[in-house]
Amino acid sequence: MKKYYFDHVATNPLDPVVLEAMMPYFKEEFGNPLSVHAYGMTAKNAIEEAREKVAGLVNAKPSEITFTASGAEANNFALRGIALARQNEGKHIIVSRMEHHSILNAARFLEKSGFTVTYLPVDKQGVVDPETVRKAIIKETTLISVTHASSEVGTIEPIKEIARIAKEHNIIVHTDAVASTGNIPVDVQDLGVDLLTMAAHQFYGPKGAGALYVKQGLRIVPLIYGGIQESGRRAGTENVPAIVGMGKAAELAKAELGKRMEYLRPLRDRIIDSVAGIPNAILTGDRQNRLPGHASFCVEFIEGEAMLMLMAAKGILSASGSACSSKALKSSPVLLAMGVPTGLAQGSIVFTLGMGNAIEDVDHLVTEFPAVIRRLREISPFAQGWGDSQEGGTCVTG
Repeated sequence: MKKYYFDHVATNPLDPVVLEAMMPYFKEEFGNPLSVHAYGMTAKNAIEEAREKVAGLVNAKPSEITFTASGAEANNFALRGIALARQNEGKHIIVSRMEHHSILNAARFLEKSGFTVTYLPVDKQGVVDPETVRKAIIKETTLISVTHASSEVGTIEPIKEIARIAKEHNIIVHTDAVASTGNIPVDVQDLGVDLLTMAAHQFYGPKGAGALYVKQGLRIVPLIYGGIQESGRRAGTENVPAIVGMGKAAELAKAELGKRMEYLRPLRDRIIDSVAGIPNAILTGDRQNRLPGHASFCVEFIEGEAMLMLMAAKGILSASGSACSSKALKSSPVLLAMGVPTGLAQGSIVFTLGMGNAIEDVDHLVTEFPAVIRRLREISPFAQGWGDSQEGGTCVTG
């Protein structure tokens, strides 16, 4: 059976051009970048070339890019590193309720370590109002972290406006741009942020490679201690093949960004327009201001897991909630923060597109999805009025 992959927010296939660039560093160019001989110098030069390419993707200086093993590591590095570096100035940080678990759990760790955390509310589209940021700031606030775009509902946040408010109070700003970097324009100078997280596999690079942009001159405490790698900010022998792959993927993303966005938007809109005709199946997130390949919904009277299984039987592979929480079998905290009732939040489904998707793939999806919903509603006690429908409620995110 043919498989139709609509889970690109979880990960993307490795671009063959990226794999080709990586291959020599698995075999003949195997040196440790800290070695002073020819093998080491070749590896070191490859890392620095990759650093330039990643910096170019987000309009940063190469020296401002620190490689990590993932976006989650970079998020932890940003929150814990800045909080600890500035704790003498204040021990209050601000994050949104739309954040990835690597941000929220790092914030909870800091709370247990004596910090105070304010969790910003969002509106029904999942947007953080910059004015709520302004109101949350106190004298002891040292760091604000708000995601650039939600991997779960696709909404793009007003980071530029949030950063402008933060700068009025000399507060450091971090944004988790894992879902957006390589998929929409991301410019650290234009956004005005001090730190920005990215991950290679979100733009057709390898897993196991991430990076944190740290504005020049900003002091940050390392997350991993040991050696002098990454200018002393991140110890451990570098994963040279993965870093090279991230650099090549960044180079391709920068060159092809406009083409990718132009290709994905009509496919996304075809899914959204089709689902709009299904009763009680409502788009989650902002309709216009969203990632170009992202379509997410909440479907009344049906659980997300059931939809995933029946869609998979049709060869359609998608997600329910974020990639890190879809196996938890509980309501998405992102949807709950947007005001979606608990029962209804369990009926979420997310379709994310990539350059490997063709119009025929989307046609298959929009044909089979309504049939799956009809089938599940036929056997749903809530759809038949047998259960307590109050918990289901009405989706408020449209």
